[in-house]
Amino acid sequence: MDLPLIWAFLIALAVMLYVLLDGFDLGVGILALFADDEAERNVLAASVEPVWDGNETWLVLGGGGLFAAFPLAYAILMPAFYLPVLIMLAALIFRGVAFEFRHKAVGARTKKFWNGAFSGGSLVAAFAQGLILGAFVQGVEVEDRAFAGGAFDWLTPFSLLVGVSVVVGYVLLGATWLILKTEGATREGALKWARRAAIGVGLAMAAVSLATLSIDPRVTERWGISMSHVELGQIARLAPIPLAASGLFFWLWRDLTRPGAPDWRPYVLSAGLFLTGYLGLAASLFPYAVPFAKTVWETAARDNALGFLLVGALVLLPIILAYTAYVYSLFWGKVKPGEFYHG
Repeated sequence: MDLPLIWAFLIALAVMLYVLLDGFDLGVGILALFADDEAERNVLAASVEPVWDGNETWLVLGGGGLFAAFPLAYAILMPAFYLPVLIMLAALIFRGVAFEFRHKAVGARTKKFWNGAFSGGSLVAAFAQGLILGAFVQGVEVEDRAFAGGAFDWLTPFSLLVGVSVVVGYVLLGATWLILKTEGATREGALKWARRAAIGVGLAMAAVSLATLSIDPRVTERWGISMSHVELGQIARLAPIPLAASGLFFWLWRDLTRPGAPDWRPYVLSAGLFLTGYLGLAASLFPYAVPFAKTVWETAARDNALGFLLVGALVLLPIILAYTAYVYSLFWGKVKPGEFYHG
């Protein structure tokens, strides 16, 4: 049994679930910046209030799993990304506090402050996650099993591009979530934002894909391209990923521009787009846990530790999934104006 590979899959799954779930509530927070009035802003917040803190469980699981299962990767990557990680965590904390205080604010100035914390925290957290992802994809400098780069190596044109792309992607997830959860003028506004964000996501995916190919020769070789030749067989093996992304994009665009599509489908299609992008990155970077220096097997803990951790994961993961499904089913349906889920 290849325990490092199993744990790499579990951590990748946790990160993907975090992106799909917390991504839409960060997107809703960003869209709250453009709400028409306080009543609409309350509807947007109410659409995610029952689930936002549970969504962040997957971030904890991904980070904790990396620390426990791949301690060397954690020891290399954390010093490389200290600043953007701290910015992301501060933004998530600030945003979480805003969820609790924005309804309790009495004065206009105080309410404006907490509304800004809700939206600003969402925007900063999303952008910081994109910076971390971009810096991870471009790789870090490693010497003697330790990070050997500078404090701002993560700040590059590529990481900035990925940061903006993640923000646009989360806006798309948030807008399609609002199509599912709201009605009337709010839903119509979400449709408009979803169309704008879909165009941005299409452009961003193309730009990031092309930029990723230029990062390292091993990435282009993985896709069957080099300076001297083209391997059609390798391209054919990975071609289903971009083809699936193209098909999902056109299906999503059709649903957003033609009436009659079920309200749940734009979000599912948007999630599918994220999944194809995630698979594309995995195809480009695997088997590196620290691109392009250390593989999954070089950074993993000992098999006895991984086996012990796996027993706990096999117990806890079904419980977390079942609880998450229960919460979503409990608060299913459209959000009504004036409806809140905590006092």
